[in-house]
Formats: sequence, C-alpha cells, structure tokens
Amino acid sequence: MSSPALTLDATTIHVAQEIEVHATIEVTFAALLDQLGPYNETQVNTPMAMKLEAWPGGRWYRDLGHDNGHYWGTVQAIKKPTLLEICGPMFMSNPVMTNIQYRLKEAGGVTLITFRHQSFGLLLEEYRNVKSGWGHMHELVRQRAEAPRPH
Repeated sequence: MSSPALTLDATTIHVAQEIEVHATIEVTFAALLDQLGPYNETQVNTPMAMKLEAWPGGRWYRDLGHDNGHYWGTVQAIKKPTLLEICGPMFMSNPVMTNIQYRLKEAGGVTLITFRHQSFGLLLEEYRNVKSGWGHMHELVRQRAEAPRPH
C-alpha cells in the first residue's frame, strides 16, 4: 500500500496581512511587544501568559508557571522599532518550522505593519486556520497603540 504524495500546499501555511495603525512607529512597536507578550489573549478574551524576550535569541513562550509551558519560538531578528522576526514551532507540537515577521513603516503619524507568517512541515488540519487568530491579535495591537495616552 503506497502513501499519498505530500504536496507543497499540504505542507505549508502562508499568511500575509497589513495593519494600519494611527500612532507613531515607536508607540506601535511597543504595543506589538506588549500584545505578543504580557497582554496576549485568545479570541475568547482569555489571557495567554506569554513571555517575549525582545532581543536576538530571546524566547517567545507560554508560561504556565512552576517551570511548565510551551516554547513557541526564538527572536531571529529585532531592529526596534522597524522589525521583529521570530522562528520556531509556534503553537504546533509537530515537526514544523515557522517564521513570522513584522515590518513597520511610518508616514505622517500612521504606521503600517506588514505581517508574514510562513510555516513548513507536518501541518495538521487543525493548525491551518491561523489567519483569524492573527487578525484578532493585530486588531488588539492596533487598539492598544491607538488608545489615548496621558500627557
């Protein structure tokens, strides 16, 4: 009995999004780090205790306390406030490699975040619907960055 051949579509995920934020690039980048880290939450407004060590080689992981958790990735590149790139398995417990990249550019007080998520490996069907999760995350980043600030 032969196994079906794996196709590129069956072994890859690609998500690309652009998020327009009405805030400076510095405020937007800080909001991004906050939302990926301590303010991370699911689509049902449940906190996800995430830690993001914002330096090259820093970890991005879910901290469940008492030395328990789930490793999501490593900061591959960071150039504050224009670039954050993370690689690792993300939320998948399979032989998978993912690269996520945030590039930020500001023009006239508006910051454009260009986001890319690319995964390759043994991708289960349950992992394929990541676009809505990223959309939720990015909406929270935008709201956080655009929130009024005390002077």
